Amino acid sequence: MPNCTEEIQTNKIEFGRVGRRVVEGCFDGGSMTSDAGVMLLGATDRKLGLMQAAARCIADPRDPALITHGVVDMLRQRVYGLALGWEDLNDHQALRQDVAIQTAVGVDGDIASAPTLCRLEKWADRSTAWRLHQVLVDQFIASFKTAPAELVLDFDATDNPLYGQQEGRFFHGYYDSYCYLPLYVFCGQQLLCAYLRPSRIDGAKHTAAILKLLVARMRRQWPQVRIVFRGDSGFCRQRIINYCERADVSYIVGLARNGRLQGITEFMELSMKEAFEHTGLKQREVGEFAYAAQSWARERRVITRLEYGEQGNNPRYVVTNLTGEPQSLYDDLYCQRGEAENRIKEAQVGLFATRTSCQQFQSNQLRMLLAALGYVLIERLRALALQGTVLAKAQVDTLRIKLLKLAAVVTRNTRRIRLYLASNWPSADVFAHAMGQLRSP
Repeated sequence: MPNCTEEIQTNKIEFGRVGRRVVEGCFDGGSMTSDAGVMLLGATDRKLGLMQAAARCIADPRDPALITHGVVDMLRQRVYGLALGWEDLNDHQALRQDVAIQTAVGVDGDIASAPTLCRLEKWADRSTAWRLHQVLVDQFIASFKTAPAELVLDFDATDNPLYGQQEGRFFHGYYDSYCYLPLYVFCGQQLLCAYLRPSRIDGAKHTAAILKLLVARMRRQWPQVRIVFRGDSGFCRQRIINYCERADVSYIVGLARNGRLQGITEFMELSMKEAFEHTGLKQREVGEFAYAAQSWARERRVITRLEYGEQGNNPRYVVTNLTGEPQSLYDDLYCQRGEAENRIKEAQVGLFATRTSCQQFQSNQLRMLLAALGYVLIERLRALALQGTVLAKAQVDTLRIKLLKLAAVVTRNTRRIRLYLASNWPSADVFAHAMGQLRSP
């Protein structure tokens, strides 16, 4: 049996020489971490009570007398890990012994193993997803100190590629792959819904039902709030628009081009073409007209944005019940829906919401919601602790590199846990400011 010296020599890594000195390394530093920024995540979570609320949504089938790792501890471990960049369950075989992560989770010893976390995912069912979505909405409402005058709800569908034989797997022609078709709802920077769906459906499926639930919950809290539904042409459905008009919900939704719409704008487009050919400058006009599709019971206001340039004609149409100047509504309101696509990218790429490799559909829905909880943590960290700093608007990848990935030596004894943070770390001032903000009443 090799002694410690022999084992250390076996693991030694040589880096070459600097002058007369040999440069070498070995994984024998003891309680060190590259993730000391997890303490910020833990402080944000406890200020919000987020994981405590989420833990109450998951039914634990285990015998209470035999439980070592509680649901709230496992959720913290998993969600903090996603925020830190550890997307795979297998990563936790080593991370469970990281003292900094243990401390942030609130455990004095090893946290859950990868198999234990895997079993957590298998407890999920439809009611779990329903209750976790309630937590997301409740957290959104709690973020307001006073009643908002207006809320703009962005609905958007996207693809979630699949590479196995997952339950609910179908081929989608538009995305040209096997995938899920999740539906996201954002209000500004905040995430309200991360609803996983199979891809063999209309992209607007369940939108009306989700919108109705969100409107009812928000108006119960804020009876006078003005709510605006915003989406691309994939959400221009009679059921959705009719509900908005019945429920006094404003809407501004893309309208797919067709022959009748292009016939209405044909003469303007010809005029713009002539102007472009004469001047060589890109032409742009925003106008409006009344229009009714054959399936509509009445005419509605349609805003059109026409462009003609080197690539030819490029019309866009938007249907709305809002009042105001067409150009302002199009440029300042409708075009801002593109920001929701950036937020979806942050959730899917930055927090690994696309890692839906479980066999069961509801387990994959839970994974998507764990990424959503991670997104809420990051968004609230920005809002509560980073305002006025250089990282106030940083996306999750930047925050991870500049604020969460922090080297430290960790010591733990009977009286104190101490993190010896890197002395020459560029983000030290921002980190200290953020922790001070989170610990303030």
